[in-house]
Amino acid sequence: MRITKGPWVAAATLAAAALAGCGEDEAGAGSVAFSTWGEEYIEQEIPAADLADGWSIQYEKFLFVVRNVTVADREGNVGARMQGSILFDHTKAGAKPVVTFDDLEAKPWEAVSYEIGPADADTALDGATEEDKALMLAAGASVHIEAIARKSDGGGEVEKRLDWTFSLATRYADCKGDKAGKETDGVLVTNGGTDDVELTIHGDHFFYDDLQAATAARRFAPIAAADADDDGAVTLEELAAVRLVAIKEGPYGTGSAGNINDLGAFVAALSRTIGHFRGEGECVSEGP
Repeated sequence: MRITKGPWVAAATLAAAALAGCGEDEAGAGSVAFSTWGEEYIEQEIPAADLADGWSIQYEKFLFVVRNVTVADREGNVGARMQGSILFDHTKAGAKPVVTFDDLEAKPWEAVSYEIGPADADTALDGATEEDKALMLAAGASVHIEAIARKSDGGGEVEKRLDWTFSLATRYADCKGDKAGKETDGVLVTNGGTDDVELTIHGDHFFYDDLQAATAARRFAPIAAADADDDGAVTLEELAAVRLVAIKEGPYGTGSAGNINDLGAFVAALSRTIGHFRGEGECVSEGP
């Protein structure tokens, strides 16, 4: 695992009692330690080389709230569940601790899930400030981003600012990812060992041009073009005025998702795809 940092005390106080297994069980017992990281795309920037249209994007804030990390088996037996929630800002460098579960029965726990949902009065902070928390509470927000997109146009540099807030709650269920070179469902607890698991947040997803296709490209030009009053700030309200069928760089694919006809609804749907597992591992995203 990468080096972690952050308020260990806050993470530790989000206690989660293991409900299944004990040290005296014949199979033994072990631990699972969950952390979260936003990768270089959030900490540094999404470079122009990684977008299809030459824009680069640098985050100034990337706030989100994690809650209800749950470890269970295929039969639905819950081994442990996180209590409370934490508001993170992933523009602050490094992986950050979420919760550690001790004294879990040593066995595969294949059904792992977590949620990104609105903050509450008791939400702890890691990298985020009290002002950030007040913003999230006032908006009933689960995710908030602030970013600057830039592109050289030959006569100078064009900038567009983003200040987007999302209140949708998302449960990331049935998570699986690479563990020691093998795709693994959930976590594997070994006797006396610790399975270190990263809940990885992908900041580039806000700029995909397809909700489901693996071939989705990252684009910013349609978002930049939505700045109807040309004030340098692209709002979600301006995005909502752009019909997907009218985007000249299209098509913008919605797959099996319904009632997504404008760029605002499209970006809101993308906000529910940012959560991953052990890097590039996948979860099923759904309403909690």
